[in-house]
Order: sequence, then C-alpha cells, then structure tokens
Amino acid sequence: MNVIEEVKKIEHDIIKWRRDLHKIPELNLHLPKTSKYVQDRLTEMGIKFHTLVNGSAIVALIEGNRKGKTLAIRGDMDALPIQEETGLEFSSEHSGCMHACGHDGHTAMLLGAAKILNENKDKFTGNIKLLFQPGEEYPGGAKPMIDEGAMENPKVDAVIGLHNGAINENILPGSIAYRSGCMMASMDRFLIKVIGKGCHGAYPQLGVDPIVVASEIVLGLQKIVSREINTNIPSILSVCKINGGFSQNIIPDSVELEGTVRATDPETRNFIAKRIEEVVKGITTAARASYEIEYDFKYPPVINDENFNSLFLEAAKKILKNENIIEMPTPVMGGEDVAFFLEKAPGTFFFLSNPRIHENGKIYPHHNSKFDLDESFFYVGTALFVQTALDYLNIKN
Repeated sequence: MNVIEEVKKIEHDIIKWRRDLHKIPELNLHLPKTSKYVQDRLTEMGIKFHTLVNGSAIVALIEGNRKGKTLAIRGDMDALPIQEETGLEFSSEHSGCMHACGHDGHTAMLLGAAKILNENKDKFTGNIKLLFQPGEEYPGGAKPMIDEGAMENPKVDAVIGLHNGAINENILPGSIAYRSGCMMASMDRFLIKVIGKGCHGAYPQLGVDPIVVASEIVLGLQKIVSREINTNIPSILSVCKINGGFSQNIIPDSVELEGTVRATDPETRNFIAKRIEEVVKGITTAARASYEIEYDFKYPPVINDENFNSLFLEAAKKILKNENIIEMPTPVMGGEDVAFFLEKAPGTFFFLSNPRIHENGKIYPHHNSKFDLDESFFYVGTALFVQTALDYLNIKN
C-alpha cells in the first residue's frame, strides 16, 4: 500500500473539510456545530463513534481484521476568541471567533486518516481509536475525555498527535520536528492578590502600599528561575498581568498579579509552585501586608516515548526525505493538553511546519488574527498518521 498515493486521492476532501470547519469556529468545551460536522463525516464513512463531554468530544473506533493493540490518534477541534482578519473566502462566520491555532487543520487531517484506515481495515490487526477533542486552548478537554473513559474499551496502548503551523521558525515548510522525552513544557497559571491598606497618595505612611509590595514580588519571583533552578533545566515564570489602583492620588487596598509557569519536568514544576507562595508570604509579611494565592496545575509536560518515537521516525522516513525530519535540541516552552493522553499511554506528538507564507515573505504566528495554513502540506500529516498506524499495528503491505 502506497500511503502517499492513497492520501493524495482524498487531498481535496481534507482541504474541503478544513475550510468547512474554518467557517464555524467554536470555543472551549462547547462545540455543537463542529462536533456535528465531524460526526456527519464519520457517519458517511461508516465509522462507529460515541460522544463525551456533553456531546462535544468524539471517540471513534476502527477495528482491524483480528484482535491486537489499539492506537489512538488525537485531533483537537476548538478555536480562539479572535476576530479573523485573513480575508479568506472561507473566513469565520462566527463574529469574534477564529481558528487561529490550526485546529481545523488537525481535525481535517485526522478525518483523512480515518477515511483511509477505515477503507483498509483488512490490512491491520487491532484497533484505531480516533480522539476528536474540544477545549485544548481552554480549559482543557483531554482530561475530561479520559475521565469519561476515552482511553478504555478498548484500552489504548499508544497515542500519536500533531500540531501544525509555524511552531519553530527554523523548520522549513513541509518538514516535521520531533523530540524524544520532553517535547513541550507544562503550563500552569497563578493569581496573587496582594492586600494592603489604601490611603491618600500624599500620605503613604498611613497605609500599606500594595503596589510597592507587588513590585517587589514581581522581582522576587524572577529570582526563582534565575537563581534557584539549574540553568540546564528549561523553565519559565512570567508575570503577565498586573491589575490595581483607580486614581493618580489614591493608594489602593489591593493589587492582583497573574502569570504562567512553564517547566519541563515534574520536580521543577512542583518546586516553582512551592517557592512562589514562600516568596509571596515572605515579602508581604515583611511589608505588613497579606495575600491570597491561587495556583492552578493546568497541563503537564508533553513527554514523547523513546521507543514509540523510534517507530514513528521509521514510518516518517517512508513519507518524507531525511532532510525534512528535524530533531529539536530543546523542548518548546508552550503547553499542550495532549500531555494527559501521553501520561496514560506512550506515544509521540510532533510538529508539522505548514504556515501560509505571504507574498512579502510574512508569516503570521499562531493566535494572530491573520494566521493561516498552507493546505498543500495537509497530506503529510494524514500520511504520517496512516503510516505510523500501519507500522505500529503490524500491517501486511
């Protein structure tokens, strides 16, 4: 079976599915139109499925010619709260909502793999489980799917997924990037409320200034990463939002700081979380202020399994030239909740470089109102899904 030839036969379908989905972007865990669209395509293909997460998540199953292992292929489906400015003929029909991260491409490529694998069930043993996931951007849809049994009946033995677009500017279009071990960092969120005592700006001695205390906390938090963590372990702590005060001559009662923590291993992740509160407690106590803190452990690190990665790379060599298969030297510090699936079963998450390159050479990044994809490389993602599935499930060629 020539996988590329089979994918090329349905390339126009994959592109059409992507464009249809691009018109109807939806947010978070509520994807009624998107989910129905995918369900309709699966029904046309004759693939069995059921829904989870109030109908927005879909788990489909393709059974091979004999019992065997189960490979899950994951595609996320949600969009972002952004007003689209691409000017595409198939632009978003939902005001203030856009597929600005390429999840429409992920879903279309997975539908393509579903069609080909379903039409070639006689060529593999075991099962293909298709995981169409909501809420990757927020608040996370992988864990609710797992909690509702997505990785069971049949139990998933391995997982594969991808992210398309321009994840790394050094990866040429049409190429893929991979890494064994940590592929992407964890993603956590913190909210700190610094509580002082408001007073007139001309008489600060009568109050406790939370703006000054918050400023000291921002500087103190930066020292956690720069002075307390091994520099060979990638990690980030960023305060991204400060909110407090309402007049030029009034010291407010409180200030809020909100930010993100990224880490590439659980030990560092837990250490940073612990140290944040210790630093905040120490500074506020010294300043006669108090605090409230929320720390949300959101997505764990994305960890690729070394053995499955090796199998994936051998499959990739059947689809791409060696120069188009790039090993990343370090993890990406962005987060992805595919990590929850990879905690439950070994597997690989890889990047496909396919940004739309405009006439002036401009590439708009993910989460930008002009973000777009080069559809001519969708076949690569679908082909890699199919070839990996065939190889993993010991297909007869």
